[in-house]
Amino acid sequence: MALYLLYESASGYGLFLAHGVDEIGQNTEAVRSSVVDLNRFGKVVKLTAFNPFESALDALNQCNAVSEGQMTDELRNFLELSLPKVKEGKKPKFSLGVADPKIGSHIYEETKIPCQSNEFVLELIRGVRLHFDRFIENLKPGDLEKAQLGLGHSYSRAKVKFNVNRVDNMVIQAIFLLDTLDKDVNSFSMRVREWYSWHFPELVKIVNDNYLYAKLAKYIEDKSELSEDKLSGLIDILGDEDKAKEVIEAAKASMGQDLSPIDLINVKMFAQKVMDLAEYRKKLYDYLVSKMSDIAPNLAALIGEVVGARLISHAGSLTNLAKCPSSTLQILGAEKALFRALKTKGNTPKYGLIFHSSFIGRASAKNKGRMARYLANKCSIASRIDCFSEKSTTSFGDKLREQVEERLDFYDKGVAPRKNIDVMKSAMEDVANQDTDIDTEALSKKSKKKKSKSKSAEDEVHTVADGDAPESKTEKKKKKKRSLEEETKETDVNGNGNSVGADDGTEKKKKKKKESKDVEMEDVSEGKKKKKKKKVAE
Repeated sequence: MALYLLYESASGYGLFLAHGVDEIGQNTEAVRSSVVDLNRFGKVVKLTAFNPFESALDALNQCNAVSEGQMTDELRNFLELSLPKVKEGKKPKFSLGVADPKIGSHIYEETKIPCQSNEFVLELIRGVRLHFDRFIENLKPGDLEKAQLGLGHSYSRAKVKFNVNRVDNMVIQAIFLLDTLDKDVNSFSMRVREWYSWHFPELVKIVNDNYLYAKLAKYIEDKSELSEDKLSGLIDILGDEDKAKEVIEAAKASMGQDLSPIDLINVKMFAQKVMDLAEYRKKLYDYLVSKMSDIAPNLAALIGEVVGARLISHAGSLTNLAKCPSSTLQILGAEKALFRALKTKGNTPKYGLIFHSSFIGRASAKNKGRMARYLANKCSIASRIDCFSEKSTTSFGDKLREQVEERLDFYDKGVAPRKNIDVMKSAMEDVANQDTDIDTEALSKKSKKKKSKSKSAEDEVHTVADGDAPESKTEKKKKKKRSLEEETKETDVNGNGNSVGADDGTEKKKKKKKESKDVEMEDVSEGKKKKKKKKVAE
């Protein structure tokens, strides 16, 4: 039976025929040793067909399909044209060797071409990959490497494409840094306490908080200089007047030794560093909360941001966590105890990282295992919703949290909880209502914009109707321009005579104005004469 080899390169599909397999041997070790020698290997394996890719985009699509174990139409056409045709009702007298069994099974399902993938075929394909540039004619040195580099970059870039707001790597790094900061802040604050206690040992018993202790150590510096003048500053730091007075009284009767100014400066600087680390830890926690609300809002609403982030970081990603069954999620973080129990045939652990949730702490001792199993079930549901849903909402997480609360009440008081179907229906209704609210808000905003535009247009119309003065001026200007244009046209047509006539018309207008003024003056003089006659008659 003839053996054909399918090789997927960066530049195209290649089909090779291995016809003299007996010369190199059926043993994989014999094939492995003969692959290096091109003279020996070239006599056995020969190129029968080569189908180059049309473009870089086509190469990327073919590479994605091959990596997922799918046969494209181009590959199917290439195999049907290149391989020997099989008559209906007869078995093929050849087989196709492929590197990936998944694509081999898909090829067999679609085309009924028998495929095989074993160590012998893989060694032959390795030899084809090693000497591929020698089999293809007109291939310049370096072309295959460029094609491989370009396809590798485009393939990895396409695989890494994601939503920037839903990057779970940032959550993993943030929770790791948060844990290390907790350890560092605790160790550094203990060092501050031990260092400053040589100078002021009584302060340790008064102030228990590490951040406040570092702040006080920086503020007080030398205990001998602490007096009533610094009482207001101590009250601002401690928030308690009694404690501030107690610190001042303890400083007066302190048994600590004096420190040199250089030692006090070093203590002050170190206390400032501890304060900066503590403040950065608070900012990092706020950042983690905001990122968890974007990436896994339902998981954060159910179990909390810190525990949810620890689960994601331990699983590797949100997708890996969503793929885990609830039984795996329940003991996630307790792998050592699990394998130790399996080895010693002891009791397996009931909970892992989810033990840090408040629900398991609130449950009674006999119900902790049940509560852990139920909580892991709800966490797996929430992680799958967060991973595969397109819309980010906390409705499902809130409803799942209510279910866990009801389960706690059921274990303690015997109150029957709601069914999961009813809870999920109500969550779906809440999501639908949120969508409708968003749509109505968008429509209302659009209608408000339209109303504002229509109002502005109406105001403009009113101003045009009411504002006669500016529009009348413009109209007068336009009329004057039109009249001047008409006069110029008339003068162009009629010549000088018409211009003289126009001058006469202007003189007549001036005479009419003078006559009207004279008439008005005569009317005024007549009115004055009449008034004088009335006075004389009286």
